[in-house]
Amino acid sequence: MQSGVLLLEDGRRFVGEAFGAVGTRVGEIVFNTAMSGYQEVLTDPSYCEQIVVMTTSHVGNYGVNEADAESRRVWVSGFVARSFSRMTSSHRATGGLGEYLAGATVPGVQGIDTRALVRHIRSQGAMRAAISTDGTDDNALRARVREWPGMSGRALAAEVSCDQPYVFAAGTGGPRISVLDAGCKANLLRLFASQGCAVRVFPANTPAEVYAADCDAVFLSNGPGDPAALPGMIAELGKVLGKVPLLGVCLGHQLLGLALGADTFKLRFGHRGGNHPVRDIETGRVEITSQNHGFCVDPVGVLRAGGRLTHTNLNDGTLEGFVHEDLRVIAVQFHPEAAPGPHDSRHLLLDRFLRLAR
Repeated sequence: MQSGVLLLEDGRRFVGEAFGAVGTRVGEIVFNTAMSGYQEVLTDPSYCEQIVVMTTSHVGNYGVNEADAESRRVWVSGFVARSFSRMTSSHRATGGLGEYLAGATVPGVQGIDTRALVRHIRSQGAMRAAISTDGTDDNALRARVREWPGMSGRALAAEVSCDQPYVFAAGTGGPRISVLDAGCKANLLRLFASQGCAVRVFPANTPAEVYAADCDAVFLSNGPGDPAALPGMIAELGKVLGKVPLLGVCLGHQLLGLALGADTFKLRFGHRGGNHPVRDIETGRVEITSQNHGFCVDPVGVLRAGGRLTHTNLNDGTLEGFVHEDLRVIAVQFHPEAAPGPHDSRHLLLDRFLRLAR
């Protein structure tokens, strides 16, 4: 049995069994509390340059298939779980998780005490780490961890975005939606198309006069990295505030906050998983949401700009959503499109925003 090593920048070291690809990768160590949806996690561009620890005990039992991919490739730098299944038991499976990771050159480690690891991350915060399944010695791993620049100040949206504009759906009478792809998940596009929307997708560095032209609304997608490291995107957004309805989720939410003049800050260990409770401030309704972010918008700046806070996280009280009626802006930190779920907040995408776009 080939061993696998996970070495954190503060010196904490975990040894388990290698799984997936043979190799060494570095990234930010984070954890995800979802009990299913691991293929969506792997293919979510928001996880670019992150080593993801799954808190659920058994991962991989239903295999993988092309339909569940959220983008064109696997983006995580490494994958960790208490136990990875080498067998699949789903009629939808077209392959196993181990082969999937190997094909994507992503190393995995299983058999470690993930409870202790996650408690350490919660206590010390997300940090740089190395995952190795090729026998690289600890001194070399420490050197690679020290060399990796971390997430703060990283403009990763352009690295995961599409290269050229394209039409995702021609539309059947619904609003015309322009999508700014900073790492967009496929289910967002599918849901717009399911409502008859005409959907055009643009690279993250597209000028505002291009992506905001000839459309009924602009959607700003999720994505990785530090939102404050994207001054070009923020400046372009400023040009169309109040001129066209805008919806932002995850990174898009953060970019809209910055465009309004608010600040963003890095969370200690972020929100990642499919079971985060969020309260709708206006209705008092609590929705269970899917989340994946390490940065947050400071609500003070939103209020100063004339916005109104709409959602709050019940775990830590951080801002989860805001609107600006005069500028026709809706922004939420969580994922209303969540595949495979939960679907509590899907109405924000298919009802509230599309009503604004019509």
